[in-house]
Amino acid sequence: MELAHSLLLNEEAYNQLGEFQKAEFIFEWLQFLEKLLPVTSRADIRENQKKLVEQLTSLLNNSPGPPTRRLVAKNLAVLYSTGDTFSVYQTIDKCNELIRSKDDSPSYLPTKLAAVVCLGYLYKKLGRILGNSFTDTVGNVLKAMKNAESQGRYEIMLSLQNILNGLGAAAIPCHRDIYKAARSCLTDRSMAVRCAAAKCLLELQNEAVFMWSADLDSVVTLCFKSFEGSNYDVRLAVSKLLGTVLARALTSKQTTASTRHNFHRISLDEAMELLGTGFLRGSCGFLRASGDMLKGTSSVSRDVRVGVTQAYVVFVSTLGAQWLERNFSAFLSHTLYLVSQSHSKAVQSQMDAIGCRRCVSFILRATVGGLLGEKAQIAAAKEICQAIWKLKKLVDGAVSDGNLETKNSTTDVTASQHVLVCALQELGSLIHGLGTTAAPLLQDSSTGVLEAVISVILHPSISVRLTAAWCLRCIAVALPSYVSLLLDHCIERLTTLKSSPEAVTGYSFAVAALLGVVKHCPLGIPHGKGKVIMTVAEDLLCSASQNSRISLQRTQAGWLLIAALMTLGPAVVQHHLPRMLLLWKCIFPSSPKDLETEKTRGDSFTWQVTLEGRAGALCAIKSFVSHCAGLLTDEVVQRLLPPLPSAVDLLTQLSSINKSYGNSLKTPSTVYRHKLYELLAVLPPKTYEGSFWAVLKELVADLTVPDSQIDTSTFLLPPLCHENDLLLLGPLLQDTDHRFIEEQLLLGNSIAGGSLEYDPYSIYDQVTKGDSVPKPLPPVLSVVSAATRLFGVLFSHVAESHRLQVLEQLLNSIKQTKGSRQQIVQLNVVSAFSTSLKHLANCKGSLGPEEVRRSALTLVMSALESNNPLLRCAAAECLARLAQVVSDTAFTAGLAQVSFDKLKSARDVVSRTGHSLALGCLYRYLGGIGSTQHLNACVGILYTLSQDSTSPDVQAWALHSLSLIVDLAGPLYHVHVEPTLSLVLMLLLTVPPAYTEVHQSLGRCLNALITTLGPELQGSSTTVSALRTSCLLGCAVMQDNPDCLVQAQAISCLQQLHMFAPRHVNLSSLVSCLCEILLDNSVLVNLCSSYLLLRRAVVACLRQLVQREAAEVSEYAVALVKENREDFTPDVNIREIGLEGALLGLLDKELDQRLCQDIKETLTHMLTSMAVEKLSFWLKLCKDVLAASADFNTVVSIDTTQEEETAKVDDASILTSDSDERFHPFSNPRWSTRVFAAECVCKIISQCENAGSAHFDVTLAQERKQRDSRDDFLVLHLADLIRMAFMAATDHSDQLRLSGLQTLQIVVRKFAAVPEPEFPGHVILEQYQANVGAALRPAFAPETPPDVTAKACQAGKEAQSQQYNESTSTMEILAVLKAWAEVYIVAVEKQKNQSDAHSHCFKIGNSAEENYRDVTSSAGGLLDLVQADLGTLSKLWLAALQDFALLTLPSEYASQLPAEGGTFYTAETIENARPHYYNSWALILYATALWLTSTGFVVSDPDEGVTNLSRPVTPTTMCQDSSTRPLVKSPEDVNTDRFHLILGISVEFLCSPRSDAAMENIIACLRALHALFDVPWPRSKIGGDQELGVELLNVLHRLILTRESPDIQLAALEVVQLILFAAQEHVKEKRRSAEVDDGAAEKETLPEFGEGKDTGGLIPGKSLVFATLELCVCILVRQLPQLNPKLTCSPAVQSGKHLLLSEDGSRLVAAALVILSDVPAICSPEGSISVLPTILYLIIGVLKETAVKLQDGQLPLTVAASLQALKGLLSSPMARAEKSRTAWTDLLRSALFTVLDCWNQDGFLQECDEVSLLTAITVFIMSTSPEVTTIECLQNHCIEKFKITLDSKDPLVQCKCYQLLHSIFQHPNKTVSYPYIHSLSPSIVRKLQETEKAKPENAAELQVIQEGIKVVTALTATAEEEHRAHLVAGLLPILLSFLLDENALVSATNSAKSLHEFALQNLMQIGPQYSSVFKKLMAASPTMKARLESAVKGNQESIKAKTAKHAKNPGKSSSIQLKTNFL
Repeated sequence: MELAHSLLLNEEAYNQLGEFQKAEFIFEWLQFLEKLLPVTSRADIRENQKKLVEQLTSLLNNSPGPPTRRLVAKNLAVLYSTGDTFSVYQTIDKCNELIRSKDDSPSYLPTKLAAVVCLGYLYKKLGRILGNSFTDTVGNVLKAMKNAESQGRYEIMLSLQNILNGLGAAAIPCHRDIYKAARSCLTDRSMAVRCAAAKCLLELQNEAVFMWSADLDSVVTLCFKSFEGSNYDVRLAVSKLLGTVLARALTSKQTTASTRHNFHRISLDEAMELLGTGFLRGSCGFLRASGDMLKGTSSVSRDVRVGVTQAYVVFVSTLGAQWLERNFSAFLSHTLYLVSQSHSKAVQSQMDAIGCRRCVSFILRATVGGLLGEKAQIAAAKEICQAIWKLKKLVDGAVSDGNLETKNSTTDVTASQHVLVCALQELGSLIHGLGTTAAPLLQDSSTGVLEAVISVILHPSISVRLTAAWCLRCIAVALPSYVSLLLDHCIERLTTLKSSPEAVTGYSFAVAALLGVVKHCPLGIPHGKGKVIMTVAEDLLCSASQNSRISLQRTQAGWLLIAALMTLGPAVVQHHLPRMLLLWKCIFPSSPKDLETEKTRGDSFTWQVTLEGRAGALCAIKSFVSHCAGLLTDEVVQRLLPPLPSAVDLLTQLSSINKSYGNSLKTPSTVYRHKLYELLAVLPPKTYEGSFWAVLKELVADLTVPDSQIDTSTFLLPPLCHENDLLLLGPLLQDTDHRFIEEQLLLGNSIAGGSLEYDPYSIYDQVTKGDSVPKPLPPVLSVVSAATRLFGVLFSHVAESHRLQVLEQLLNSIKQTKGSRQQIVQLNVVSAFSTSLKHLANCKGSLGPEEVRRSALTLVMSALESNNPLLRCAAAECLARLAQVVSDTAFTAGLAQVSFDKLKSARDVVSRTGHSLALGCLYRYLGGIGSTQHLNACVGILYTLSQDSTSPDVQAWALHSLSLIVDLAGPLYHVHVEPTLSLVLMLLLTVPPAYTEVHQSLGRCLNALITTLGPELQGSSTTVSALRTSCLLGCAVMQDNPDCLVQAQAISCLQQLHMFAPRHVNLSSLVSCLCEILLDNSVLVNLCSSYLLLRRAVVACLRQLVQREAAEVSEYAVALVKENREDFTPDVNIREIGLEGALLGLLDKELDQRLCQDIKETLTHMLTSMAVEKLSFWLKLCKDVLAASADFNTVVSIDTTQEEETAKVDDASILTSDSDERFHPFSNPRWSTRVFAAECVCKIISQCENAGSAHFDVTLAQERKQRDSRDDFLVLHLADLIRMAFMAATDHSDQLRLSGLQTLQIVVRKFAAVPEPEFPGHVILEQYQANVGAALRPAFAPETPPDVTAKACQAGKEAQSQQYNESTSTMEILAVLKAWAEVYIVAVEKQKNQSDAHSHCFKIGNSAEENYRDVTSSAGGLLDLVQADLGTLSKLWLAALQDFALLTLPSEYASQLPAEGGTFYTAETIENARPHYYNSWALILYATALWLTSTGFVVSDPDEGVTNLSRPVTPTTMCQDSSTRPLVKSPEDVNTDRFHLILGISVEFLCSPRSDAAMENIIACLRALHALFDVPWPRSKIGGDQELGVELLNVLHRLILTRESPDIQLAALEVVQLILFAAQEHVKEKRRSAEVDDGAAEKETLPEFGEGKDTGGLIPGKSLVFATLELCVCILVRQLPQLNPKLTCSPAVQSGKHLLLSEDGSRLVAAALVILSDVPAICSPEGSISVLPTILYLIIGVLKETAVKLQDGQLPLTVAASLQALKGLLSSPMARAEKSRTAWTDLLRSALFTVLDCWNQDGFLQECDEVSLLTAITVFIMSTSPEVTTIECLQNHCIEKFKITLDSKDPLVQCKCYQLLHSIFQHPNKTVSYPYIHSLSPSIVRKLQETEKAKPENAAELQVIQEGIKVVTALTATAEEEHRAHLVAGLLPILLSFLLDENALVSATNSAKSLHEFALQNLMQIGPQYSSVFKKLMAASPTMKARLESAVKGNQESIKAKTAKHAKNPGKSSSIQLKTNFL
């Protein structure tokens, strides 16, 4: 394919290829050429132009496929427009000639079509340059059209569109001719031609004035005709034409002379009237309609109505949002008029009425909901309210005239009903969308929204009453604060007006709707409401029989309320359960006999009431089972069951009852069936096993003798087909923007879809998404779907023997029916059977014996050849599920064989499509049927079918099936990949574009192939690159396809390719393609935009691209706009706001939830990868979105006060200059978009936090900004951050206010500690105090002290309990207490860290609101602030903790909880209160612990006892009357209670923290314990109670085991250390008191204190020591697995390999070692003997494993810690205590031996640090009693080690060795030190003498010599008198040898100079001390003397300079010292 990349076609390469490869090669060349021509120089083009034109025109004769001919045409056009144009006329003539040709053979057709396309593109590109030649061309093309077939007509229309586009106004002479031709094509039988004609006419109307003036009426009528029998694409295209033409007619200014009679511009009313005629009368025109109307036959066909509906939307969208705002009232009255009764035709049947209502709702939603901003929407809502009031007056008038019984009054009432339904639905949707921003609308008394809605609750029509209830529900979702008020009002009206039938139903609907919404309101409703509603419901049910006029309504209302009450969940329902179960029991007859007597009594009315009541009861129980599963205990189930058998009995009797009482019972009995089936489907089948057979019989009857003759396939089957297979059945079954209205076309003509009045019970059950009204189907249909679902459950539970009977009965019933009826029965039966297979597969059941299989197969096979494509699709899926359930390979192979045979023989489309899909489906459930020959056979057959060009349907189904097999056959498919890929490509290049379904299937195939190849696509071999090129080619063909769904496929294929082979996908062209689709100006006109699925594909692809390459994607998008291509005019200014801004704008306009989610994720990815680099840009975007909505005057009024202060920050910030007039890129964004922008600001801050400290440091930021002006830092934008947070925090929308406060909190928290560089001692946030204060003031008064706040909350509690659930006040109080706790914790921590306060960043939690003003104050000030209120606070904290402790008790203690609830919660709302306590307890606990420890537990409460009166009333005392207050406890008891409260809560939580428990909570809990044990009193409690200590240690042990976080583990170890300390204190105290008590008694008789007593035994589970050891071992073995003796033996752990631990790991190990060394202190001597081996083993183990040499010669932390621990252990008093001394000595010797033994391991020394081991040996020598180390063998070993080390080559090691020996030589006990001195001093002296020859090279060597000298000097000091002289005599020559003479000194190295000075200093000191020896030596050696003299002289001369220098640069001798002084 590389050969195709040249300017001219490479004919050599081309001619060597096969037929199909040629087509690929050509396409590749043309694609390359298209990119190459625009960038080639004009000279090069002219040079090759002639040859190129020849090559391109010769391609026309090669019968090119559709994509190829388009590219040839484009390239020719570009070639002529950039090169010379003189040969263009020849090309045009040639094309015309080809078109005129008389050859009509199919093989010549592509050439003709290519010529047509060519002409179109040439005229489009060159336009008027081509002069007048166009008249002949157009004439010729139109002539050719007369006998062209559909492909020809399609291409001619598109070509004419291009010609018109290029010529513009010059084409006027041809306009009429083109118009005539296009008219005929607009009603063509081919849908593709209709679409093309619509596009052509759309282009024509730009210049052809007559279309929207003189001929307007005929254009409109023509469009209506075109809608008849249309498909979705035609409706899209024609509605766009119709809407645009009418909008043009309305706004046009020009009238040309050519208009014959003087034409006046049409008015808005006339334009709408034209559309209205289509909506109401259809396409029959204005004249013919009247005749039909007289006969009463006319009915508007649905597709016309739906088409016109879309045209309305296009019309308004084209005129724009501002136009709609100005003309809204006219528009509203017109749309509502469409469903008013003045057009009885439109709403003559309920079906028509529902259809029309849907259309009107859609028009309003798409225009008002989609185009208007929030302010305009509020205005629109007011208009709608006015309309409702007007209608209300009409109805009132009519009802009051009711006594005249005039006919017209009843028509008035019914006339208004549909209008009201539409108005109420739109009002509800509007308010739902506005959310809390609608608050001002509802508070506006002049509009009276609530009054209007509530007033129509009493409307005579049930559908209006239901919609009003629904509207109230929407209001409640938007504004949760209204729920309680509305409920109260409705319940009150219901009880007052319970004798009016309308009021009873209307208000009960309203209450039910509001109850259904409570679960969506976070704050709930007061608990008592449930009781009220239950009482009202009972009252209605009991009084139903009193008045027959309203008994039906009361029964329905009572059960509806109970059913709705169940949605409140178990917490509420459990209180009313007994009453409900009683009602349930009473409504059914208790025995079959009673049922018989019932049948004999009563009339049709009493039966109607009875059935209504029982259906209601069934519904209530179903609601109970669905919403309160938690209450379904066995006991409750037993009480639910008894009425079930009689309910089933009644079901079986229904038909006879119907016969007796006639037709009036038909609907109630259907509803009863439906409700019973629904209930049985949710109950466990075991509960009604006895009734299986009876129910099954009824189900079979319902399925096979349906009441309705309606084709139910469209709602029964889609859930049973696989979603991917539904793609075959056209766009109607997929998500589109018009799904809401298009649905009715699916459902066949007899039914328009669901509506609320069919099932009032659906009003409280929110199943639909968003604000769309529930749409239950009519009872006749819903009973069928309920029956199929229940059949599925029962069939899988009946015995296998019965299954055969059932299936045969079903088969017979299909056979016995005929015609359309047969299809309906078959459909019901297949869907029921398919459901049962689904159930069987889920529960892994088997189908049964051979006969059952056979019947099942017959059933499915017959459906597989049905005429209904949906049924075929479902049957294929059913067949596959059957194979899955049977799961027998032979059976499956048999099924496949049947399909093979059929496909080979059959010729009809139906069986070929059905069976080909069956092959694909079989693969879906059996994951590739193993064998390759089976796969080969499938693929072979499907190849053949997919090339059957006579039937596009067969091709599409076969290719779809192939795509399934490719996807599911896995690696087996690899052999077929190449042939399949070439097949797909060949079809893509040849199938006509009109067959979109084939192209969509091809797209799915290509996608599956790319997935199968996967990462292999990255390969570089020739085969792989060929495959890759083919995939990319395929994508390119699909991208050019006019069909949106095919383009969506292309994009998802490219997305896959980008995932697997990113380098090979051209990112810039992909991004520009995505942006064009997403941002094209013509697209953004709201809903005329491209397909929803295409937009989804684009955004999904973008989301993936920005995860890897956000910056590139963003750059390419901006580059695209700079190219200024004429066919791309984006709606938004991308240059200014970038792709990010464009996406934000799209997010604001888009209504589809899934798309919005994807856009948000895309933006988040872009933000995380680019926000730091493009900081100003991102902040400006967010600010524009937030500011577009803010009320500017409020912002300005706040800011003026600080203009001067903020000026300097504003210089750095480019955003702050706000000119209000400036055009905002975002006009009126919705609140949800603004909330997202506020969230983005928070994300930007956290990104900057990760990026570096400069973002939070003014000085640093300003410095770096000066260095590089491109740098940008967050702190420079602080003013903007505060301003944005302020704008959000003061908005109308509650959600935005919450986001704003959250942002403000984060800003304050992050910038709190940032100092103000110009005013030292101040922080930068001080200047923004006013802003922060203003933002918080409405939310919270910051000045109030906590008790006032809590009191306010308490008062609020009383007020709110009327409005919200009681748990909301719990939430509020706890939030305040938590905030104060956080302030207190911060204050205490700050005080602790005062010394390093500047490094400790100030943390402010939710307390931002109280504390922003104290950010500046020092810790002291902060503490003072809290201190004042601590007395009150601490009581409230303790009360909250007490509540929490009660709430965490297990359920079995429920009876012990206080009956009226706790301090801050009520008994009923326990469940709702729990989360709030869980949210805040941890910080309150920590604060309380800090407070208790700060008072050292010695707090005496001054308020206790006498001064009761002055005591402030706190919640703790509120609940207790003074008489019931308990007796005053002693302080000791109070403290003990508090201690146990804190300890109890902590232990309970730490015992089993839930897996989702926040880290902060665990840490806070551990810190609280740490604080608790920091003071003596609690330590004495835990020290004295060993069991408690052990328990706590075990809990901490478990915590350490289950939590990996090092912070948690360290915090836990700190607590362990304190527990151990407490035990030590306790043991010491006991020993001390025993000594005091025993006085002079003998020491030996003292009892043994500490663990292990006299025996030394430790009992696991009871021993503190054991628990501590366990915990430490756990930590150590986790970090160093080699310590575990079990592991060390295993090959997995190689001993001797050293590990470098992480910093956290080292800290943990160090902490554990510290604890270990403390353990012996709490043991008795015997106990210490038992634990010592373990402790020694661990300490030395750590030493061995971690002693690794570090670069700088420092010791690793773990080694330092182990040496420290060793020292602590060895100096333990137990080592010297009489009882344990001998044992300790033995053990310590062994330990020393172990350390020595480390040296002897092979290979150990290479990486091991000898220094650490030597230090350990020295610790032993120095810290133990002499008897341990003075045994000869050990001593010799030690000396040996020192000798080896002295000879080390490493100066650091030598140096260290000298230091250690220095300390040993000075050991006070001579028995210890002498052997070392004797053995080692000679070698030290010898080494020093050797250095005379080798002078030190560097500082390290120098230090070695210095240390050596120090050792020898020390030796001299310790030696006995008589030996000193010898030593001095040896030392002096060495020192003298280090001196340099003057000449040498000048040239000497630094080290030599330092050595010279060091020697001189030492000589000066030693000389005077040992003068006699000194003099002797000088006398003996004159050279030495001379040397010394000159050195002294030199020294004196330069002494001043030297000292000065020395002071500056002291010797390096002090740089290396032991990190910790171990010795």
